Amino acid sequence: MTEVISGSVTSAPALLLIGLFAGLMAGLFGVGGGLIIVPALIYIAGFSAQKATGTSLAVLLPPVGLAAVIEYYKNGNIDFRAAFLVAIALFLGAWAGAYLANSLDHVKMKLLFGGFVVLVGLYTIFEALIEKGTIHR
Repeated sequence: MTEVISGSVTSAPALLLIGLFAGLMAGLFGVGGGLIIVPALIYIAGFSAQKATGTSLAVLLPPVGLAAVIEYYKNGNIDFRAAFLVAIALFLGAWAGAYLANSLDHVKMKLLFGGFVVLVGLYTIFEALIEKGTIHR
């Protein structure tokens, strides 16, 4: 099933891949929602920042952000279908990431995590500069 969101097409496989990757990163680095799911829902699924944040919180709801989810829900900024699909894949990805993390040594984990955070940061800066019009693709 495909849903049109803000001019973008979001398919169930895309949402499942977001969840799987977020789960892998959660298991591997201890990150998932704010660092993975929110940017992925913005850049891949075409969600607004508010809908991406609300949907990410719905994924991570028990017990992380019930009050915040209620507030985002009142403002129409949660896609429960997307949250459900991402959550399913997040569960599997977290297991795979934890399995992988436990097979790596401490130094490799630090290098992988640092490199990952730098790449996400650079990508976010690049996208913001494009959106602002400072640079063009």
